[in-house]
Amino acid sequence: MVLGRVAHYALDAVLLSTVVAGIRRSSGFVPDTSMISDETVRSVTEKFLGAGETVFDILQSTAINSKYYKRDERSIR
Repeated sequence: MVLGRVAHYALDAVLLSTVVAGIRRSSGFVPDTSMISDETVRSVTEKFLGAGETVFDILQSTAINSKYYKRDERSIR
């Protein structure tokens, strides 16, 4: 029971981090981790955000190499 709850929270954290990575990729805005004064918390936060970047990269490469996705020419600027 507890293990399922921990897995659920971990998955939620990865999804949240992936959304933040998507925001970063689409807008260029990133959380300012330099405002975190505690070095340990800052390091954990940066690793948390890095995990989202990794998941986002994996999902993006999967979509690029899939025959089920195509590039929307209207969204390219």
